[in-house]
Amino acid sequence: MTGATATPMTVAQALINAQAQGVERLDAQHLLGSLLGQSRSWLFIHGDTPLQPAHAHTWADWCHRLAGGEPLAYLLGQQDFHGLTLQVSPAVLVPRPDTEVLVDWALDTLNGALAHLPAPRVIDLGTGSGAIALAVKQACPRAVVHALDASPEALAVARGNGEQLGLAVHWLHSHWWQGVAGDQFDLVLSNPPYIPGDDPHLADLAHEPRMALTPEGDGLAAYREIVAGCDTWLAAGGWLLLEHGYDQGDSVPALLRAAGLHNVRLQLDLAGRARCTGGQKTNIGAQL
Repeated sequence: MTGATATPMTVAQALINAQAQGVERLDAQHLLGSLLGQSRSWLFIHGDTPLQPAHAHTWADWCHRLAGGEPLAYLLGQQDFHGLTLQVSPAVLVPRPDTEVLVDWALDTLNGALAHLPAPRVIDLGTGSGAIALAVKQACPRAVVHALDASPEALAVARGNGEQLGLAVHWLHSHWWQGVAGDQFDLVLSNPPYIPGDDPHLADLAHEPRMALTPEGDGLAAYREIVAGCDTWLAAGGWLLLEHGYDQGDSVPALLRAAGLHNVRLQLDLAGRARCTGGQKTNIGAQL
C-alpha cells in the first residue's frame, strides 16, 4: 500500500511560511512574484494555486537564504536605482536609496555650477555596479563619464550594466587614482567604503563584499586617498562630492577643507541626516 501524496504548497501558504521564517512581507511577495513570473496582484488573486515541485524547492532555498541575511537583490539578480534597473551580484554592493542623494546633487551641479561646460568630465571612484556613473550619464547625456573600481569582478558587472542600458561610460580598473591617466575632471563622485573596521553592523552585511563596505581602521582611509588626489585630478572650478556615513558629517568636511577645497557643504538625506559632503577647487585667481 502506497503512502499518501503530500499536498502541494499553495501560493498563499508559501507567503505565510516565508513570513514565519522572518522574511518581510513585501520581500516575500516580490521574491515569489519573480520566481513565478507574476505580479503581486496575481499572487493575491491566485492564493490557492499550488506551486510546482521545482518552484517549491527553489522557494524553500530562497527563503532560507533571505532569512539568513542574504540581500533580496542578490536572489533577484537586480536592483532598481534612480530609474534604472541594474544587474547585481555578490561581487558588488547593493545600491542603496541614500546614494540617490549623491546622484541628485551631482546632477544639480552639472546643470548649475557646471552648466557652462558643453562636455563636463565626470569620474565615479569605486563604481561597484556602476550605479552612480550610469545614473549620471542617463540623466545628463552631455557629460563624459568615467568610472573605476579596484575589483575586476565588480568592474565586469558595471560594464555589463552599461552595455545592457546602452550608456557610454569609460570603465577603468584602478585603485582610486593610481591608474588614472593625465586627465582632469570637472566633477569627482564617490561612495567609497566608509564603515569603521570594528563596527558591529558589519556582521549584518556579511553577504556583501567587505572591501566595498570598510577600508578597516577608522573608516576614513578611502576619503584621505581620494582627497589627496584632488589637487592633481580635479580641474580648476571643479567639484568633489562624496557620500559618507551619517556620523561622519564633521570628519569628512574637515578633510576637504584641509586639502584646500572651498565652498564645503553638506547634503542631507530624506531622514535629515548628513549624507554627502562636497567642495570646490577654486579657479586660479578667484576670490576666496
